[in-house]
Amino acid sequence: MRTVAVAVTDGMLHFELSVAYEVFGSAPADVTEPWYRLLGCGPGTVRAGGFRLEPDHGLDRLPTADTVIVPGWADVDVEPPGDLVDAVRAAHRAGARVASLCTGAFVLAAAGLLDGRRATTHWAHTGALAARYPRVQVDPDVLYVDNGSVLTSAGKAAAMDLCLHLVRLDRGSAVANAVARRLVVPPHRAGGQAQFVPSPVPAQENHPLAELFPWAIERLDHPLTVEDLARRAAMSSRNLGRQFRSVTGTTPLQWLLTQRIRRAQELLETTDDSVEAIAAATGMGTGTTLRRHFNRTVGVPPDSYRRTFRRSRAEGAADGTTTSERQAATSQT
Repeated sequence: MRTVAVAVTDGMLHFELSVAYEVFGSAPADVTEPWYRLLGCGPGTVRAGGFRLEPDHGLDRLPTADTVIVPGWADVDVEPPGDLVDAVRAAHRAGARVASLCTGAFVLAAAGLLDGRRATTHWAHTGALAARYPRVQVDPDVLYVDNGSVLTSAGKAAAMDLCLHLVRLDRGSAVANAVARRLVVPPHRAGGQAQFVPSPVPAQENHPLAELFPWAIERLDHPLTVEDLARRAAMSSRNLGRQFRSVTGTTPLQWLLTQRIRRAQELLETTDDSVEAIAAATGMGTGTTLRRHFNRTVGVPPDSYRRTFRRSRAEGAADGTTTSERQAATSQT
């Protein structure tokens, strides 16, 4: 029986904590083999949101576990607690497999476990992780990263993806699928965080491109060029590029591609149009071109995206939410 220790501390995100307990706390009804032994480990009474928790064990039990789970916590601007960092480092040195959920990656980075390794966290905090820990190879476009003894996940629902991945490694696909069925979640999601990240449209309106953006978005079915955009903005192509870098952080053509992909996502969610028709409506030309750019940008083919989010729309109709609201909830919480 594998021992899984969950490291709890003040200010942690209780969603990720509950994910770990749901996956490792009890076996599905049709699994008869011994399940995990789950330990809650923390420095005495801890607070998470409006809850107070009393872990059964101290952080000194982490090095005795086979797997250590580090949930995230809300305030990533604050350095992780030193006793937690030390205990996680000691657990890894003792041979434990260490996995972070969401912003728990900041703990692993502080412990030095991510130095020279690829890692991820919630898309809203990947920039902060990379800036604070430059030796970490931050990948913002994946749901989780498996480095063998060190694993990291993206935000919220990706915590479930990583926990199911751990079960799959330990017990096989059949058992992981049984856990997923009990929790009513897919056993494995295709794609990465890019499908949940909102497209970058500047919030401020007092910049030189404020009138150009809506003009271009209304004409995405046209084969717009940098020269077309520069002419509309009454500036040189070189100056246009500088302005785009300043306002959006990207190039005019990359911004255009992002808007075309976003429009394609909306059409896949809300219409029954063929991929060829959507390619024409978004200025992609052919279905082959759309599939190539969509797969590379979003992480899944258009047909897979449509199946996922059309299902979400149907579920949203039942509970009164829209697909955009569900996407926002997925990406922001």
